Parts: sequence; C-alpha cells; structure tokens
Amino acid sequence: MAERSRRQLLITGGALGMAGALAAATPAWSWSPAGSVAGTGAGLDPKYVWDAEADPVVAGVIDRGETTAVNKLLKTWKKNGQALPAGLPTDLRDFMEHARQLPTWTDKAKLTAATNFNQKRGLYLGVTYGFVSGMMSTIIPREALAVYYSKGGADMRDRITKTAKLGYDVGTANAFEPDGEMIVTCVKTRLAHAGVRHLLPKSPYWTKVADEEIPISQADMMVTWHSLPTTVMQNLQQWKVPIDATESAGFLHSWQLTAHMLGILDEYIPASWDEANSQAAQVLTPILAATPEGIKLADVLVNLASFIDGSLLSKPILCALTRYFLGDHIADSLKLPRNLFWDTAFEVAWEPFVAVREGLLSLEKAPGILQQVYWAFDEILRLGILVVLSGADFPISIQIPDTNNPNY
Repeated sequence: MAERSRRQLLITGGALGMAGALAAATPAWSWSPAGSVAGTGAGLDPKYVWDAEADPVVAGVIDRGETTAVNKLLKTWKKNGQALPAGLPTDLRDFMEHARQLPTWTDKAKLTAATNFNQKRGLYLGVTYGFVSGMMSTIIPREALAVYYSKGGADMRDRITKTAKLGYDVGTANAFEPDGEMIVTCVKTRLAHAGVRHLLPKSPYWTKVADEEIPISQADMMVTWHSLPTTVMQNLQQWKVPIDATESAGFLHSWQLTAHMLGILDEYIPASWDEANSQAAQVLTPILAATPEGIKLADVLVNLASFIDGSLLSKPILCALTRYFLGDHIADSLKLPRNLFWDTAFEVAWEPFVAVREGLLSLEKAPGILQQVYWAFDEILRLGILVVLSGADFPISIQIPDTNNPNY
C-alpha cells in the first residue's frame, strides 16, 4: 500500500480498497452534501480529498527552496485588503489572489449579527478557542499525531497562539472587511496546512504510527472545525446561555466563511446548526481517543502557565477545566490528575457563574462555592488567553513550515 499515495488511489479508483482497510479505524462517511452550504456535491468521502489548489503550489515553493524568502515576504501581509507583497513566486501569487476572494454566498447582515454575538460572548469564546479546543486537539488522534510530529509540535505555545489568533480574528467586528485580518489568517493557515501535507509524509516517525499517508484531509479539517464553533455552541447551550436566533445564525455564518477560506470544499460545510451537530456526531465524537502523542501534548498544555506560578495553581485549574468541558473519560485517558476542590468547583459552580454573568442569577443567591471561586472563574475568562499568549512572538506570524518537528 505504501508504494501509492491515497491521492493516487483516489484518482485511479482505488479509494474503495483503501477505505476498507481503514474501516475499523474511522467512521464510514454518510453525511449528505444536501445539508451543506452548497446544497449539492460529489459526495466523496472527505478522508480521501485534500486541497488540490494549494498543495501543488506550496510543494513547489518548498521543493524550490523558496520557503524562507516567501515567509519573510508573507510577514508583511497583514490586512485583508492589502496588496500581496512584491516578489512572491508567480504560481503562489496567483493562488493567493484566488484564495483571498470571499464566496458569492457571503452575507454581510449575518456577519453583523456575528459581531453582536461575539461582543456579548467574547469572554467565553476566548477560553473555549484558546484552551478547550486546544485540549480537544490532543484527543483527535490524527490531529494529535500531525501536530506532534510536524514543526508545530516543537513549540506548543506558538502553535496554540496561532489557533487562538484564528479565534480572535474571526470574532472581530471587521473580520472579513478590507481592514480586518481574518482572510489573511485563513489563507496563511491554508498554506501552512499544505506545507505539512508535503513534509509530514517524509517523517519516518509519523509514517510509523499514522493511519493515513497524507495528513490534514478535508475530513480532518472538518473534525477540527467542529472542535471550534460546534463545540462552542454546544457548550453555550449546555450552560443555558440565552442566545438570539439571528446572532446564532450569524456566528455560524462567520465560521462557514472561515471553513471556505481555509480551503474546505463547500459541499462539506454544514448549512445549519442541526447539520453541524449531525456531522459532528459522525466525524468528531466517535473518534475522540488518547494517543501517546496526545497525552504528551496535553501535559504541555496544562503546564503552559507554569512560568507564572510553577503550576501550583494553574495546572490544577486547567486540569479541572479540561475535565469539566471534556468529561472524566477523556481527562482520565489523558492522565490528567484529579483535584477534589477544583473539580467540584467547576461541576457545581460553573453554570451558576455563567448565569450570574448573564444576569440570570444574583451572586448573593448563588451556591456558596461560587462565591469562593467567582474571582478565579472571572480571571480564567479574562486572563486565560493572555496566559496562553504570554511569551509568544508578536505579531503572530503563520508561516509555511520548512521542516518537520526537529526533535523527531
């Protein structure tokens, strides 16, 4: 099987045989493109579809030895409406000019509603994007392996800051406007993904443990996508946060655009929250599992704030936060230690804390334990992203990788 890539297998009609070999490891694809923003599509299993536009272009940049020069130029490209820097290879420039165009189905009114949603829920979104979704990546087996053995695995603080930047940029009022940065962030991320697809199959460490020959398929990207907006909305609903229907639709639309700009085909992007939940139930929930690499990455993440307090307080809080958001089974599989006080605090006091912040409950009438830890929860929301970003290089620059994890 190693002598032919999956991309070649798909082109030559051999994908069905490869699908059978992986059937035990990954769920069968049955989600219909009728539920997508496109409303139609070929219906191909996204596990065997990558990025036909970006991949050959970025592979050419890397193989021609142009990565360092290109990354230096890309650092100067910061705003959506900014002209691309002079000096880029012609094939890369042509691709980027095409990739930066918003789809025809962009809805400005929905983006305005998304801004209202983000302004009201910014504190919750910050923690969920910056840490909870980051922790979820450690129990998505293919993502954990790809992160661990690619260049990003060598510096997890840097890697998670780039995820946080994606969440921050999509939440700004001008995210997709000429003076915003979300289009730039998406296109650069798309280039980085293409770089990983080209380089990671050359890693003997990754190929030894991976169940795919090319990483970051369309399915992999949708799994990661669900770890962000779908998981956020599910959590907000679980916490009984009142959400205006128009703003909810706007929030979804901002992430539908994000998916498109990241190179996900429209036929895989859910058209509604019901469709998103349906797809997530098939492609995300069943695959969550710890791997040796994911366990190591999780340990790095819960120790990110150790430079502040030696992990005396921050690690127990982050472990308890993970346990609350992702459940005992996942927390135990990641070998995260229990802490009676903080585990209880999240279990008993988090939803009342949200209710207090939403004006649905007075602090005086809240459970006594909330009154003890309210300040801590508030600081987690306010400072969580700052803790993650502390020590990061600014401005945050998403780049095409030039190597795999140098430690492996």
